[in-house]
Amino acid sequence: MTVEFLDAALTVLRDEGRPLHWTVIQDLALKRGYLDPFTQRDIRKNLLAALAAAAKDGRLERAGKGEYRLP
Repeated sequence: MTVEFLDAALTVLRDEGRPLHWTVIQDLALKRGYLDPFTQRDIRKNLLAALAAAAKDGRLERAGKGEYRLP
């Protein structure tokens, strides 16, 4: 079951319980089936946009260059 980009990222971060680089978030979301490259277009672009927006509005925090964590 695929989910929205931010929901996929939040789920991965909750599952892992630690800050992760966006590439790891993307990889785990794809491996776990939260994101599907066959039905969702531009995975990288949309995931990065969702992460940036969530960091801006406080749903996520930047933990370093390209890294995100739950607040």
